[in-house]
Amino acid sequence: MILSALATSVGLNLALTVLLAAAYSLLRRRPPYVEVYAPRRPYAPLESWLAAAWRRSEEDVHAAAGLDGVVFVRIFVFSIRVFAAAAVLGVGVLLPVNFFDHQLQEIDFTDLPNKSIDLFSVSNVQDGSSKLWLHFSAVYIITGITCYLLYHEYKYISGKRLEYFMISKPLPQHFTVLVRAIPLSDGVSVGDAVDKFFKEYHASTYLSHTVVHQTGKLRRLLNNAESICTKLTNLKYVRRSTGESRNDLVGKYQKRLEDLEENVRMEQSDATRRQEIAAAFVSFRSRYGAANAVYIRQSDNPTEWQTELAPDPHDVYWPFFSTSFMERWIAKFVVFVASVLLILVFLLVVAFVQGLTYLEQLEQWLPFLRNILEIAVVSQLVTGYLPSVILHFLSSYVPSIMKLFSTMQGFVSVSGIERSACNKMLRFTIWTVFFANVLTGSVLRQYEIFLDPKELPTKLAVLVPAQASFFIAYVVTSWTSITSELTQITALFCHLWGKCAKCCKRDGSKAPSMPYHSEIPRILLFGLLGLAYFIVAPLFLPFVLVYFCLGYFIFRNQLFNIYVPKYDTGGKFWPVVHSTTIFSLVVLHIIVIGVFGLKKLPLASSLLLPLPLLTLLFNEFCRNRFLPIFEAYSTESLIKKDREEQSKPDMAEFFSNLITAYCDPALKPIQRASNSDERTAPLLASV
Repeated sequence: MILSALATSVGLNLALTVLLAAAYSLLRRRPPYVEVYAPRRPYAPLESWLAAAWRRSEEDVHAAAGLDGVVFVRIFVFSIRVFAAAAVLGVGVLLPVNFFDHQLQEIDFTDLPNKSIDLFSVSNVQDGSSKLWLHFSAVYIITGITCYLLYHEYKYISGKRLEYFMISKPLPQHFTVLVRAIPLSDGVSVGDAVDKFFKEYHASTYLSHTVVHQTGKLRRLLNNAESICTKLTNLKYVRRSTGESRNDLVGKYQKRLEDLEENVRMEQSDATRRQEIAAAFVSFRSRYGAANAVYIRQSDNPTEWQTELAPDPHDVYWPFFSTSFMERWIAKFVVFVASVLLILVFLLVVAFVQGLTYLEQLEQWLPFLRNILEIAVVSQLVTGYLPSVILHFLSSYVPSIMKLFSTMQGFVSVSGIERSACNKMLRFTIWTVFFANVLTGSVLRQYEIFLDPKELPTKLAVLVPAQASFFIAYVVTSWTSITSELTQITALFCHLWGKCAKCCKRDGSKAPSMPYHSEIPRILLFGLLGLAYFIVAPLFLPFVLVYFCLGYFIFRNQLFNIYVPKYDTGGKFWPVVHSTTIFSLVVLHIIVIGVFGLKKLPLASSLLLPLPLLTLLFNEFCRNRFLPIFEAYSTESLIKKDREEQSKPDMAEFFSNLITAYCDPALKPIQRASNSDERTAPLLASV
């Protein structure tokens, strides 16, 4: 990519970013758009969103979005710190060295806009040059800075996890375990078996249990009833708005709703009498008692009385219990095959996108566009902007697919589904967006590169710099993408469509939840790209730093105004961030070892060999030091917390509510609205 094409892409995306931010600043202050831009608030905010995002403290973030929200913001803070240091080293030291060494060609400043951005890369440094030792030193410096910040963040977040646990109010999930594979004998119900077992072996701490029922059919009836209820609400909304008479249609839906309500009540009665599953939520009088039930095997037969930590009652994914073991096993196999096929399809997309970056290849594919492509501005847009836009657009559909895959695999909680989807998205993104673009070619050729580890550094040292222009354009396009998060284009369109068509009424009380499973992998991808190109193309660094700064302000704003947390894992996303950053550092080391080999500086390559090993040893130290804190709370913390609360008067009320906390919402009685105009609309529980 030549500099003028890069400037065109940067200018276009910067203009779109400013335009979107300005549109948001105007629309958010107008009362008609409160349900789009501030569904968590009853009024249009007046304060500048940038000022509000800046002044909010971490305690405010925790109050609004939980510890997961704090961790999400800390990812941006960590990234800004790392890449601010990297930008100082890269742009202040390495980039001038690269530019003025002119191995590729003599510099003609009058024709600079038509020069390749390779002039700013390590490729422009003379082979064997002593200046390459500056690059060598920079690798050690940025590795040391990143590892220090990783240790600081891991320590800080693990400390916050313990701190918030100690000051938190009693939560049902801390006192409850999920028990599965309950052995049954003839004539004994699941409830009786659970009650007998835990009264015998956990007599001092056992409180109560809630048996899980098969409610798949009931859930379908409730979904149908909710759908009809929504149609009724919309019809009455249209009737009030337009004055049209739709009494016949309203009466028809009311009759269908009444029939469904009766069927729901009959199915609820049948479910509670007959359709028990060999699983139950068992509650205890102390956190320590619940922990003992989880971490000590309950039976001599390890396939029976299997226990795990219970999720928050609102986090339980109840349809999980309506699938059999065989169905979940088949679903896992189907997900594996579907994931492989998805990657293969996306590799074809990447091959097409890569073809757009080369004008000569594009002219061969579409010869009838040759005259148009010869126009400078058009060729710059097509080769420098269009490929990254296409990749962004198609990638935006992948998170929902990964979430569907995780749902099929059988997780007992929504948080478990999204954490699994996050891991899937991370692997998919790193492979298809980074490695597939870097290694461009057939799938077999990509795998062959990894089959010869000795040649991997050299091959990456050649291939990674060649794609610098594509990834710079990709990051710059992401400025627009992340700013579009502010404008909530999809929600805005639905809002405007509903106002114009007068056929639907959006429920403004239902604010969306933060899509951690899609946003965290995207942030980590840019961290990987920034570290991978730190040495070979330091021009990359300012663009990725701008992305992280935009994300910091934008998502702090969204966490307060848009997103309502569905769950709180207690910061369990951070270990994923730590491991991925370690992986990114190792990728950097492998690339740089290959670069020094190509640049005829074998001593530097040899002196870098210990660095990935030291980085991995650091990672192992952090895993042993901090990861256990994210997996379980200690005996010290549990007993201390239990002792602090055992004499509090409100604990009796908490335990009373705990007995029914894990009742399946599908089994709760349907209540009718008190408003006479909505008298047939049931207030259905969230299922």
